[in-house]
Amino acid sequence: MIVAERKPFDEIKKVIIGKKNIVILGCGTCVTINQTGGEKEVAILASELRIAKKLDGEISNIEEITILRQCEREFVEEIKEKIEQADIVLSMACGVGVQTMAETYPDKLIFPVLNTISMAFPEKPGFFKEMCMGCGNCVLYEYGGICPITRCSKSMLNGPCGGSQDGKCEINPDIECAWQLIIDKLEKQGRLNLLIDIKPAKDWSSSHHGGPRTLIIEEAEI
Repeated sequence: MIVAERKPFDEIKKVIIGKKNIVILGCGTCVTINQTGGEKEVAILASELRIAKKLDGEISNIEEITILRQCEREFVEEIKEKIEQADIVLSMACGVGVQTMAETYPDKLIFPVLNTISMAFPEKPGFFKEMCMGCGNCVLYEYGGICPITRCSKSMLNGPCGGSQDGKCEINPDIECAWQLIIDKLEKQGRLNLLIDIKPAKDWSSSHHGGPRTLIIEEAEI
């Protein structure tokens, strides 16, 4: 799940100065679940902006819309008429959704209301823990299903740093040492031998260099 958080209100308010027709566009999937960009959050932001506009003596039309996903053109194209009438669209989606809107409506101002934080696991209501960085070369099997790149504060691939205490990270004692978890898990599975071989430094060329990554599924192409 993609996790995001809302930008400061003053930052949002600044971009709508002088704008009369404003669309606040929510997204009905990930950011709805983590309560930052769904229908409820759209309504809250709309109310805040209407009050701010009234206090500033400005008259504006603020439209509230929430679609299933902003990251797919078929959904963002369904609201074409509303978007074309807008002076600015306040997108309450992750960075992928914002860019999909910007590509679909290149002549429109699309402002990202949210800051995209991570891909996370909803451990309990209101608590989301980052689990994956999308590095492009998954090694979870070798580490007992625990990602050392994401969950180790130092992204170490060849064992713990030696600074953790009582199973807690030395950088942030509020989180568990990922390597303690990895060793405990592999020991329980009888697979500690996987840690004998020295792993080479992470090759980031497949994920973070050379431009955006793509995935082509030939069977799905029309």
